[in-house]
Amino acid sequence: MFAAFRKITVLLVVKTGCGLFQGGGKLALLFVSCFGEIIHYTSIHFIMPIAVGSTAPDFTLKSKTADGLADVTLSDNGGKSTVLLFFPLAFTGVCTQEFCDVTAGISAYDDLNARVIGVSVDSPFAQEAWANANNIKTTLASDLNKEVTKAYDVVFPMLAGVGDTSARAAFVIGADGVVKYAEQTPAPTELPTFDAIKAALAG
Repeated sequence: MFAAFRKITVLLVVKTGCGLFQGGGKLALLFVSCFGEIIHYTSIHFIMPIAVGSTAPDFTLKSKTADGLADVTLSDNGGKSTVLLFFPLAFTGVCTQEFCDVTAGISAYDDLNARVIGVSVDSPFAQEAWANANNIKTTLASDLNKEVTKAYDVVFPMLAGVGDTSARAAFVIGADGVVKYAEQTPAPTELPTFDAIKAALAG
């Protein structure tokens, strides 16, 4: 009589960065049961950003400026907090919107004694061309080999079937190198919660 329950479609929407499944790490088991009988189980791998309270992985990446290639190092922060924004690709609509908005509101981060660094898997030359075309003033750093993206656990696999990129994610990292805020958006088309980012900086 319970045959109808044996074919179940489960839509699972997980917003990472909110502590869900944090205690279980990145492998969880989803059980679907009917009247106490387990009728299906599957393992689910969750891609989650590094946890709040952990030490942020340090890095040095290349940035292209009018003066040439320059190093961008997380720990070289001048006593400021860092807002680290991972984004999938330059020259895409949502990424352009995000960084144009950040550029327009950069004074708010200055007032909170914070700097903003954008990270993508684009080359530094592509990042510079994109920034120049859209008047983006945020520091951009190239993670061409994806090492930093992997260190922060924010790889987005096979974006549009093309290849792995950075997910859209945001971190607030204190001057002491400790993660104060971490968020990976559910989809690359969604922007981080910038009010929460600013609250973490102010806290």
